Amino acid sequence: MDDDDLPRRRDDVLTALTRQPLDPLSVDELGDRIAALEGEIARIKAHRAAATNQKAAAEALFRKS
Repeated sequence: MDDDDLPRRRDDVLTALTRQPLDPLSVDELGDRIAALEGEIARIKAHRAAATNQKAAAEALFRKS
């Protein structure tokens, strides 16, 4: 079973983040939040790319055997 198939924990940060009300935030705070989330998206994409490359290298190594 993949981790994606598992239900999210109730204390999952992403779940908590998506449930936070946005109405109390100012326009500047919304902009700061967007910038922080875009930065996190870039970090996650870079990590995913590195993991994909590492997996491909490992698969290539084991195929040569």
